[in-house]
Amino acid sequence: MEVASLVQKITGLHSAISKLPSLSPSPEVDRLFTDLVMACVPTSPVDVTKLDPETQKMREELIRLCSDAEGKLEAHYSDLLAGFDNPLDHLSRFPYFSNYINLSKLEYELLVRYIPGLAPSRVAFVGSGPLPFSSLVLAAHHLPNTHFDNYDMCGPANERAQKLFRADEDLRTRMSFHTADVATLTDVLGKYDVVFLAALVGMAAEEKASVVAHLGRHMADGAALVVRSAHGARGFLYPIVDPEDIRRGGFDVLAVYHPEGEVINSVIIARKVDALANGLQNGRAHAKGAMPIANKTDESCKREANALQKREEMVAAEEQLAF
Repeated sequence: MEVASLVQKITGLHSAISKLPSLSPSPEVDRLFTDLVMACVPTSPVDVTKLDPETQKMREELIRLCSDAEGKLEAHYSDLLAGFDNPLDHLSRFPYFSNYINLSKLEYELLVRYIPGLAPSRVAFVGSGPLPFSSLVLAAHHLPNTHFDNYDMCGPANERAQKLFRADEDLRTRMSFHTADVATLTDVLGKYDVVFLAALVGMAAEEKASVVAHLGRHMADGAALVVRSAHGARGFLYPIVDPEDIRRGGFDVLAVYHPEGEVINSVIIARKVDALANGLQNGRAHAKGAMPIANKTDESCKREANALQKREEMVAAEEQLAF
């Protein structure tokens, strides 16, 4: 009954959103999408992948509507921020900026936890959009010596994004923006230590699997892949990524994390398999087993991250003794 009630509510919101004359920011658009988010964020027993075909079709349409609305919202605020002398001083005007701060912090903490000693010199963010908050937070607060290549298929989105860094010399020199479809990138992908894949790159399951497989063919062995996914009712807002698709793409899945707080996206941490070390089967590398983290709260992740350094020192000492 709980699932049926949730699906009925979201179906009604989908119907109302579908009838909107525009998805550009407005009081009505903001109200409907706020209602949608509030319905989807609480913990729910729903498995959206097992809903009936009609509901699945509605969900796919809703995700695309969310993507369009998110793009328009980000473009609106990117233009607003660009009007200030230093746009980076006014980022808090974006209503969901704190979510990006927390999500980027979570991703960084998971990365350094599961890939100890990670110190990337070059990172790619695929699907950066007109407000590249994730790259910004990572570059400014977590990876101060890293160069970020931001990829988006939309040229105007990249033009907007680039304007935001004009008053910050350090970030301006470490942020590059490229208009390209990730499916057209080949050799350049081998230069990155970490690749971040935004939630809305490849909205259907087969599209996402195709993107991951392409990354697996061209990323360097040992490079890290961070994939944003969704869990439970949040799967009505963003695509759900099957970890098996990531393994089939040639990666070891190191962690699957489902937050329960204000961070909406799930996070999958993976690492490109070393084909020579692991052997090949039908031209594809074997992927090792996963070490999943499921349904932990944001606070529990913070506590674990705070103990990271001590753990790494203990592991290093044990490995040295074993050697």
